[in-house]
Amino acid sequence: MTEQEIFTNLKDKFGDAVLEFDENALQPFIRIKPEHVDTIAQFLRDDDRFAFDYLMCLSGVDLTGNLGVVYHLYSMRHNHKIVLHTETPGDNPVVKSVAMLWRTADWHEREAYDMFGISFDGHPDLRRILLPDDWEGYPLRKDYVQPEFYGGIRVPHPDQKEKADDAE
Repeated sequence: MTEQEIFTNLKDKFGDAVLEFDENALQPFIRIKPEHVDTIAQFLRDDDRFAFDYLMCLSGVDLTGNLGVVYHLYSMRHNHKIVLHTETPGDNPVVKSVAMLWRTADWHEREAYDMFGISFDGHPDLRRILLPDDWEGYPLRKDYVQPEFYGGIRVPHPDQKEKADDAE
């Protein structure tokens, strides 16, 4: 099944929850509303015409002002792929969790939460996975400012090496 056919089927079933199809992107994608991610994902997984049984990747993205989540889905049975995009406001980033649909989403969603601050509604154990629990901020956001100290220890910064080299 082509990406266009998948989009047409989703648009027919979910209407306004399916926003657009970009077929000119390097990896064509379907953009959907964040509050419908879980429902659309379950449909794509469970409907035999699609059978997207494998979540290859889930990534957070800083879109300057908004945050996004990108889902790469694959059907082993039909050997077809689709990419889903969703966007959420950067000041209150919430997307429905798909961790109950694909177990691999558990860690992917925790990473997006840890690095971007995207909250996944319905996630069974949403907590930091890479950084300490008391870390402040989300390092992969474009507006992130690296702290000068963490736990009383100076945090290395790329500019500090240049300043040290200049001092010698």
